[in-house]
Amino acid sequence: MSAGGTVEPGPPGAAAAPSPASAPARVFRPFSAEDEGQQPTEIESLCMNCYRDVSRAGGRAAGAGRAPWGTAALGTQSEAPSGSLDGELGFTGSFLGFLLPQGMTRLLLTTIPFFREVIVSSFACEHCGWSNTEVQSAGRIQDQGVRYTLTVRAAEDMNREVVKTDSATTRIPELDFEIPAFSQKGALTTVEGLISRAISGLEQDQPTRRANEEAVAERLDEFIVKLKELKQVASPFTLIIDDPSGNSFVENPHAPQKDDALVITHYNRTPQQEEMLGLQAEAPEEKPQEEDLRNEVLQFNTNCPECNAPAQTNMKLVAPEIPHFKEVIIMATNCEYCGHRTNEVKSGGAVEPLGTRITLHITDASDMTRDLLKSETCSVEIPELEFELGMAIFGGKFTTLEGLLKDIRDLVTKNPFTLGDSSNPGKMDKLQEFSQKLDQIMEGKMKAHFIMNDPAGNSYLQNVYAPEDDPEMKVEHYKRTFDQNEDLGLNDMRTEGYETGVAPR
Repeated sequence: MSAGGTVEPGPPGAAAAPSPASAPARVFRPFSAEDEGQQPTEIESLCMNCYRDVSRAGGRAAGAGRAPWGTAALGTQSEAPSGSLDGELGFTGSFLGFLLPQGMTRLLLTTIPFFREVIVSSFACEHCGWSNTEVQSAGRIQDQGVRYTLTVRAAEDMNREVVKTDSATTRIPELDFEIPAFSQKGALTTVEGLISRAISGLEQDQPTRRANEEAVAERLDEFIVKLKELKQVASPFTLIIDDPSGNSFVENPHAPQKDDALVITHYNRTPQQEEMLGLQAEAPEEKPQEEDLRNEVLQFNTNCPECNAPAQTNMKLVAPEIPHFKEVIIMATNCEYCGHRTNEVKSGGAVEPLGTRITLHITDASDMTRDLLKSETCSVEIPELEFELGMAIFGGKFTTLEGLLKDIRDLVTKNPFTLGDSSNPGKMDKLQEFSQKLDQIMEGKMKAHFIMNDPAGNSYLQNVYAPEDDPEMKVEHYKRTFDQNEDLGLNDMRTEGYETGVAPR
């Protein structure tokens, strides 16, 4: 088909016989948000706002026996079919779509720091001025849902970046206000943008309500005034974003440090939430016969976290090959389609009776070669840099001290919110200073303390003087607090007396 929309003539059978010279080429290539120099992809697409206007005009024109906008003048008139009303005109739908104004859709794959990859899309029509923006997760539905509870105390909190997916529910308890799931498209916005979007949605049909239901319109006007007052932050209020898919996000402006105003809770989805997301509950598996799996590599089917293609994960239970520690589970996934590789290490034992805090005084570059096992429940602190890495940021890792510090540096420096013209110079300078000090620690030019705090007691840092004590390393065992037991799910766990429903005291 030519650019003008007409079919070029050719000899019979030419379309059926493929050209021998045309070898199958790879049209698509794997890409990632980490690709340097990546530019938004532009797609010319139909403007739905113009389409609705032309459709309504076409319906009125058909009733009046006239051609829709712009079609008769361009010669798209066709013969009326036999048996139709006199003077009625027929028009081909493809030709009408070709004549409609076109807009431009831009797609960009990007990474949000301390989160994951997302696809940001925007559409703009230069003919009618209509525009629209959406955001979608570039990954899969997460294993757990997530709930962000933000206490907004100052005007700066209104500028926090927010990723709200279609499946997220937004609530403001102080106003008893809720935006249900799947009532809005996904958006990459701010806290102020969420409230402004809610105000625009409520104000949209107010003229019709004032004409038909004046009492309801007045109550909505009062509520809209309360929402507008929230934007002034005259008093603190709470914003809750609950996403069963686990793909929503609220920015921590103090990253990589802890944010006292933001509470992140991961939870297991209910059957109703699984059904809402279109996930089928897994059938209970039959209990296999007990067998020794220590010397076998198990495989199970999964999906690649990058391209979502079918893949296999290898899992092996490793006996205590880590000296002076316990057995661990090594999991590795290799995608044959995109080449993505990932590995994770989990503790093979139970939660220890006491938590473990390991403090290493880094005095030399040789300390970077120490092996360490960081479990999912372990947090990392470097007091000299005022740095704290929360639990489950990297997941389970078996690496060296240098490898973990490099991962921390990459996590902090590859932050799109601190780059570009819209970045805050003060924040960017602090992160660059943090990265420079971290390099000095890895080169042995700066002494620092490296603290691993694991409430579950399943983390490990190599003692190079074993079995003797390490003069630069201190291992403390402590009793967990109530909040730490709550995070590990131990407060409501009953291992004795559950048959009668009464736990022993």
